[in-house]
Amino acid sequence: MTKRVVPGDVGFIPDGNRRWSMGHGLPQQAGSAHGINPVFLLCEEGVVMKGFVKDIEGLAVKNDEFRRVLYTAKHCQLVVMALKPKEEIGAEVHKLDQFFRVEEGTGEAVLDGVRTVIRAGFAVVVPAGTNHNIINTGSAPLKLYTLYAPPNHRDGVVHHTRAEAEADNEHFDGKTTE
Repeated sequence: MTKRVVPGDVGFIPDGNRRWSMGHGLPQQAGSAHGINPVFLLCEEGVVMKGFVKDIEGLAVKNDEFRRVLYTAKHCQLVVMALKPKEEIGAEVHKLDQFFRVEEGTGEAVLDGVRTVIRAGFAVVVPAGTNHNIINTGSAPLKLYTLYAPPNHRDGVVHHTRAEAEADNEHFDGKTTE
């Protein structure tokens, strides 16, 4: 096995504060372990992969936060969400398109007043200008992920609860993940 060595003139900061790992839906200890491979790629090949390639179903199912922004590109944003039993996102209208995919739980999608029962495996596409809401009607958390096009939230933002999200009043500031 070939030993991989980072050149002496290259430095990196281990994920001591755990922001990288938590922002990517990984255990807190994963930051340093996952963080070194891109350094090797940069040193050996001069490239670092762009984009997001991960098990989104697993990340969505493990997520317990009301909202966690995983990745923000110039024209879209990936977010995982968890709604407690009887909790809802709250009726809203965006000037952007939105896609939801349910990974666990049961609920209702309400689009311009039309209610549709949703469960694991269901997708919901919300065109810009549509009054919409996602409601957890079950007795277990509703786990889902959503894509905003274009981005809607600050990159990396985490809201533990709906109340925290509503109090924050944050919006996409133009900064992307990469």
